[in-house]
Amino acid sequence: MTNKKFGVLLLLMLFFAMGAQAQLTTSVRINEVLVVNEENFMDDYGHRHPWIELYNNSAGTVDLGGCFLTNDKNNPTMYVIPKGDVQTKIPPYQQALFWVDKEEQRGTFHVNFAFDPTQDNYIALYDSDGKTLIDEVTIPAGQKADISYGRSADGAGEWINFTRVTPKANNITQNTNEKVENFQVNDSWGIGMTITAMAVVFLGLCILYLIFKQIGNASIRASQKRAQKAAASGVKVSENAGQESGEIFAAISMALYEISDDNHDIENTVLTIRKVQRRYSPWSSKIYSLRETPVLKK
Repeated sequence: MTNKKFGVLLLLMLFFAMGAQAQLTTSVRINEVLVVNEENFMDDYGHRHPWIELYNNSAGTVDLGGCFLTNDKNNPTMYVIPKGDVQTKIPPYQQALFWVDKEEQRGTFHVNFAFDPTQDNYIALYDSDGKTLIDEVTIPAGQKADISYGRSADGAGEWINFTRVTPKANNITQNTNEKVENFQVNDSWGIGMTITAMAVVFLGLCILYLIFKQIGNASIRASQKRAQKAAASGVKVSENAGQESGEIFAAISMALYEISDDNHDIENTVLTIRKVQRRYSPWSSKIYSLRETPVLKK
């Protein structure tokens, strides 16, 4: 009984995954089309051809492998998008570009049909079953060179002409910066920005000064409390305990440094005389190497 329940659960999960994948696939939209490409985007071979841009209008990655592109209503399976190509997986809210060059031997993104600029061009995207229509559009005849036909908003909106084509990019792009424009209008010399920046820095320094001052006062009060406690317990503490001048610490540090590194002995302007520990001169020690006492001849 347990194995049967497990099998049913596994089957339901499989159907759910297939349904989720189908739902993601149907969220793809034909987003932008360029029929006449004279001086626009080039493919991987350096050639300019018409192209179709598909847009993933969902929050999940969509794999177009197995889906179909066509320009014939009577033949929905004209071009099958190959499976197994990682580039057919479109990330959320991203685009994929297919070249309409009738040269499918050049790769996954080169379809086996072409456009005719003199007449209307029909484009459709079908699901992997070859029957479910995902999206379709008819591009009017007479499209001008390097002017695309696309949606006014990515994956939605009405179809309009774009003088500024955006292959593999958002259809609506911002060419200007609103903040920069406001500064150019309201503060062209940058005086207001300069004053604001200086005021922010000065305010920050004032805040830091107040913080460190309060910390110093708190430290002094804590030292005085400790001194009062020590005095109450009978321990004599100097009034200036904990508040020694910097010269004292500098002298102590210098003395420790002199002792540890022995810098006095390596100074080139100081002559240091040390008592020799040997009882004989090194020059007279050569007599110990003689075999016998020398005899003077007359």
